[in-house]
Amino acid sequence: MYDRWYADELRSRLNRPYVHLLFGARQTGKSTLLGGMIPDDALRFNLADPQERSRILANPGEFTQACRSLPANKKGQFVFVDEAQSAPAIFDAVQSLYDADKSRWRFVLCGSSARKLRVAGANLLPGRSLLHHLYPLTMAEHPAKEGRIAHATSPLPFPWRGGKHKAFPAWDLTDRLAYGGLPGIVTAEPGDRPGLLKAYAVVHLEEEIRREAMVKDWGAFVRFLQLAAAESGQVLNYANISQESGISQPTVKSHYQLLEDMFVGIRVPAYSKSPRKNVLSTPKFLFFDLGIRHAAAGLTPSVETVKANPGPVFEQWVGIELWQRLQYLGEGKLYHQRTRDGAEVDFIIERGGTLTPVEAKWTEHPTPGDARHVLAFLREKKSAHHGYVVCRCPRPLQLHDRITALPWFCL
Repeated sequence: MYDRWYADELRSRLNRPYVHLLFGARQTGKSTLLGGMIPDDALRFNLADPQERSRILANPGEFTQACRSLPANKKGQFVFVDEAQSAPAIFDAVQSLYDADKSRWRFVLCGSSARKLRVAGANLLPGRSLLHHLYPLTMAEHPAKEGRIAHATSPLPFPWRGGKHKAFPAWDLTDRLAYGGLPGIVTAEPGDRPGLLKAYAVVHLEEEIRREAMVKDWGAFVRFLQLAAAESGQVLNYANISQESGISQPTVKSHYQLLEDMFVGIRVPAYSKSPRKNVLSTPKFLFFDLGIRHAAAGLTPSVETVKANPGPVFEQWVGIELWQRLQYLGEGKLYHQRTRDGAEVDFIIERGGTLTPVEAKWTEHPTPGDARHVLAFLREKKSAHHGYVVCRCPRPLQLHDRITALPWFCL
């Protein structure tokens, strides 16, 4: 077993007498992580199994009856439901049981989509639940082969909590840009990774979305999915996607929302508190994992695919890493900024009242010119003190008294 950064926090919170909701995309390791924390004698419902899902949907009362059959336990009997969004009525049943006796059961509900819950107006147990999320591997969990430099300062430090840990296998930059950070992909044999990622794109994206959303024009949606993946990392352009896919702009917007609801899409809003008049207000959209992004775009996940156009892929990797850290840390937001004349700051971290602009550059030899937009942002914002250019330089470099060029493995 490898360790996850969020494991200590989750283990600690599971001891608290609330309902626990753990969300995240398929294959991020939710069930595996919980498997090491929930007692073997826990009552388990796997709604990813079609037979069990059909049985619970046909007879929702069976869940309540099974829970009530458990013997009383002062510490609380664990009840684990995987893919709980498949049967939204379970949330009402959990509330009824929890309200009747807050100490008899310890409910843990796991899900890979919030769409059915949102559309159905499902009861997410306000005041009774703690919400958790799990994402693909961060650099803390899945380190770089290159050694870290002790004196380097990250724009968003993300150290391990607690004592010793067992990290996932170390990768170089091109491998992580090619195959992403899903635990099962990182631990798979190299030759199996492209096929596994393509299968995920077909089974877990296309088929799961077909079941979850009941998309009417499936061919148009598949075209949209491929275009959305290909455009990942860019500022959203609904008109272009609409024209290319042959579907209306409102439908395009709803499809993007669907990707977010299934935790495979990340929306990075535009930073709006700028004195500039020509700043765009349109968000960026990222796929949650680069390996899945390549496969969904119809590309073969490989080092060769990355080398064909590495800059945009590297920028997406930086954005995904920063976004995941902010989600785990539980504070701060990630933005971007672009003007109509093309001036752009790739990412802006807002945390603790401080703004930190970050530029991603696929270069081993950064120059002050690579930091010009970061410097302009620093000069116009009093709450921005220092900026970074994340790149492939072998060691940190001072490009300006307020800007550091940072090796990617020091991020």
